[in-house]
Amino acid sequence: MDRVRQQTERLSRLFRDAGAVPVETSVLQPADTLLDLYGEDIRARAYVTSDPVLGEQMLRPDFTVPVVQRHMEEGAEPARYTYQGLVFRKQEAGTGRASEYTQVGYEVFDRTDPSGADAEVFALFAKALEGVALDAFTGDIGILIAAVAGLSTTERRRSALLRHLWRPMRFRALLERFSLPATRLVPQLVSDVPEIGLRSSTEVEARLAALREDAQTAPLDATELHALQAILEVSDVAPNALANLRKIAGDLPAISGALDQLEARLSALASRGVDVDRLNFSGAYGRTTMEYYDGFVFGFHADAQVPVATGGRYDALTRVLGQGREIPAVGGVIRPELLEALT
Repeated sequence: MDRVRQQTERLSRLFRDAGAVPVETSVLQPADTLLDLYGEDIRARAYVTSDPVLGEQMLRPDFTVPVVQRHMEEGAEPARYTYQGLVFRKQEAGTGRASEYTQVGYEVFDRTDPSGADAEVFALFAKALEGVALDAFTGDIGILIAAVAGLSTTERRRSALLRHLWRPMRFRALLERFSLPATRLVPQLVSDVPEIGLRSSTEVEARLAALREDAQTAPLDATELHALQAILEVSDVAPNALANLRKIAGDLPAISGALDQLEARLSALASRGVDVDRLNFSGAYGRTTMEYYDGFVFGFHADAQVPVATGGRYDALTRVLGQGREIPAVGGVIRPELLEALT
């Protein structure tokens, strides 16, 4: 334990030396904020409790949300923060994963050069993990978001796909459903029938109207669907991945802007000494565990184990928590006990 504590302090000192201000957050976090962000799914992963004064609370599942809230309420710009402490996550039986563990994090709020900030965080983490047998992986959720937003279908279908972007099985099921002609028969609402249950007749009719609209919607364009699936299958070193994605953009031009950002990020990484020619990039990376990230994502892994470090860009989160204000933001966390086990 003493060695883990020493590792924690080493990482914290490294982040402070990079200009980060140490911050602390409450272990108990308001459940309503997390439920608004993640929906009821968060209950399966977080420890929930009820307080007679504070209401429903959750043991801190991560630091990013409370740090963003604090910055949006009182932070100056630009800003860099670091923190350390326990987070709590429910785990499935038999996985052997810890339900509470320490995180040391580094967050950057800076609107001047997002690509440079991405490179700053990644390069700093690479320095912190130098000498440890880890493989770095990167991705870009922003490319997938741009691809879905660019599909020539209804806003309702695009919203459904975006909502389940971080749930690969549900996302795939929606793609399959939207790629076939509709066969569903939508019933009509019978009048003069007593209302039972929790939904009013107005709510039921609105749902039926949505189903009718979906039943009349043409299947997804085959070329666009193939392009979207091709993005998810891209897996190569970063420069090759970018070249492959440029080809895909010929069938799905909506991703071109996100690819320009990827290219700028690779240049910024190279300028900070990162060997991008050996940097792994996957179009599907970060879709299962990084659900508030909406741009660059990265992780440092040892074989098939839980990643020692993860991070990425979460601009959209600052919009949600900023109540009208927003700022580009990127950061990540390291688990010192996993790092110490490898050293």
